Amino acid sequence: MAAECKIKNELGTISVVEDVITTVAGYAAIECIGIVAMASKRATDGLVELLGRENLKRGVRAVLNEDSVSINLYIIVEYGVSIAAVAKNVVETVKYRVENLVGVKVDQVNVTVEGIRVN
Repeated sequence: MAAECKIKNELGTISVVEDVITTVAGYAAIECIGIVAMASKRATDGLVELLGRENLKRGVRAVLNEDSVSINLYIIVEYGVSIAAVAKNVVETVKYRVENLVGVKVDQVNVTVEGIRVN
């Protein structure tokens, strides 16, 4: 059974599975200026793999609690941008989108920059 968050209101309970949260977080992150791709580390050799839009959620890890979530993002940034500014923007954007689209409280958003791509 997939991990899920539960949102309770006066009408009942809403269950949101992890895939929904990771997909929303992935799309929110990739739309931020300075992000060129999400990254997925292959555990066997430590290589970083660039992910296209169809695999965005592989660059996102969500740790679900009963009614909140912590999100870990693995990103590739564009050369020449301020990594601190990009990371701050990603944190704010992902937190806002997940809380407003999914309705789950976000405890924290952690960003790991896995690489820089030069165009």
